[in-house]
Amino acid sequence: MRVIGLDVHRSFAVVAILEDSVLSSGGRVELARDAVVAFGRKLRPKDEVVIEATGNTAMIVRLLRPFVQRVVIANPLQVRAIAHAKIKTDKIDAAVLAKLHASGFLPEVWMPDEATETLRRLVAQRSQIVQQMTRIKNRVHGVLHTNLIPPYDGELFSASGRLWLGSLPLEKDEMLAVRRYLADLDQRMADLAVLDRVLAEHALRDERVRRLMTLSGVHVTVAMGLLVAMGLLAAIGDIKRFASSEKLVSYFGLNPSVRQSGNGSAHHGRITKQGRSHARGMLVEAAWAAARVPGPLRAFFLRIQSRRGKSVAAVATARKLAVLVWHLLSKGEDYAWARPALLEAKLRKVELAAGHPAVKGRRQGRAHAYNSQEVRERERAWLAQAEHAYTRFVASWQTRPPEGRTDAANRKRTN
Repeated sequence: MRVIGLDVHRSFAVVAILEDSVLSSGGRVELARDAVVAFGRKLRPKDEVVIEATGNTAMIVRLLRPFVQRVVIANPLQVRAIAHAKIKTDKIDAAVLAKLHASGFLPEVWMPDEATETLRRLVAQRSQIVQQMTRIKNRVHGVLHTNLIPPYDGELFSASGRLWLGSLPLEKDEMLAVRRYLADLDQRMADLAVLDRVLAEHALRDERVRRLMTLSGVHVTVAMGLLVAMGLLAAIGDIKRFASSEKLVSYFGLNPSVRQSGNGSAHHGRITKQGRSHARGMLVEAAWAAARVPGPLRAFFLRIQSRRGKSVAAVATARKLAVLVWHLLSKGEDYAWARPALLEAKLRKVELAAGHPAVKGRRQGRAHAYNSQEVRERERAWLAQAEHAYTRFVASWQTRPPEGRTDAANRKRTN
């Protein structure tokens, strides 16, 4: 078996070939589609190609995979930590990849399937559009601040807010800039509506989205609900690649850092924040939402908040949500404390976002039950009862130390 190491750059890749413990140079490969396919045809069916994770890795893997036995993607951060060297060239980097893979020490990265990769691109595009909209709005607010104009009492970018903007005593060039900003904002909003419709269509075809929407933190609003559910699925991909919920928590960077050496005790610090930062942020947002509605998650949030504060409670609840997500997806079950009427309302909003026709006439739609105040109050009372039961359960925990311990740190002595 040969191992082919590729040190990838923007326009070319340097090749190193390791065969029978003998290392040789394979020259350069231009990173154009035809050139990569031509390089793949020169490889053997039993070859294994090693490449670091970069921006163009996915396309290179897709082009080379039909010609070789396996294409392995290496984690660049861990490779640098393992194979740090003072002398660094492209040939050395390619050779290091080949040697690490041949010796079994290469830290690999999971390559998402085509559907997950498409979903990741859609979620990333939506996030970019939202960031662009935020920047445009900040520019408009900056113009008002520069001219000492008090903030508008209402939604500035609504129809009434735009009329107010048009009546301001601004200089001609500044007014032209505001109009240009508003035109850019309208274009971004149109792009966002198209992406939300595509994401809603994807959501209706994926049973996992409905399962995640049973969680309390996945909002009833279409934008936030789809953003949380689809963003988590895009980051996770195949849930089977996580052997336990702790693995998924670590993947999101929500596990505490640990420092321990020699005979000293282990010190647990802040969360590592090593992993999918976008998904971690969405879990924290979902935790804040779960803290505002009755249920066991709110009781958990309040219990941590009473001891550590709101910020720590939000992160702890986000970790709890990650554990719940692993159990829901790996076991194929819905959340035990889901609100049926609220879930149907969420799904109906997703259908409308996907372009499904509205129900007219006397025929009742799937969200009809949620329109009843009696139904909503009954579901909230049921969750409030579950929250109270959780609080009583936690309060009944034994706080006394085990027998044989003096608990000297608290200046107590057991009999």
